[in-house]
Amino acid sequence: MTDLMETLVENREMVQPNHANMLDSAHGGNVMKWMDEVGAMSAMRFSGETCVTARVNQMNFERPISVGDTAYITAYVYDSGESSVRVRLVTEREDLRTREREKTTESYFVYVAIDENNKPTSVPELTVSTDEGERLRKKALDGERD
Repeated sequence: MTDLMETLVENREMVQPNHANMLDSAHGGNVMKWMDEVGAMSAMRFSGETCVTARVNQMNFERPISVGDTAYITAYVYDSGESSVRVRLVTEREDLRTREREKTTESYFVYVAIDENNKPTSVPELTVSTDEGERLRKKALDGERD
């Protein structure tokens, strides 16, 4: 069994001009790629297996991330099935000089754990042993239904 808090992964990507669209903000495809990579890290920490993306439940882009800012991405596992792993992802725009952050993007990805033959394999049961873990799980379950 793996605890929710053990699956928490945080990462930053500096938005460079080559990541930008014609409005000098991060191209949505780049943000989605970064989120997918961080989400897979979380799923693999949880399952102990290689995980591949099976579905993106939703992708809500609320505001841009300008060139020069960072995309601060947080991911954690909030539910699992036989071989599937559900991960909540939140991206924030972060100004490293001021440490100011604001949410830009939120999504819920589903990954599938695979074995050495690229076949689905079982994952452990998710446990939640802290108040913070319970808060995060509830936030994910509530947000997924919106």
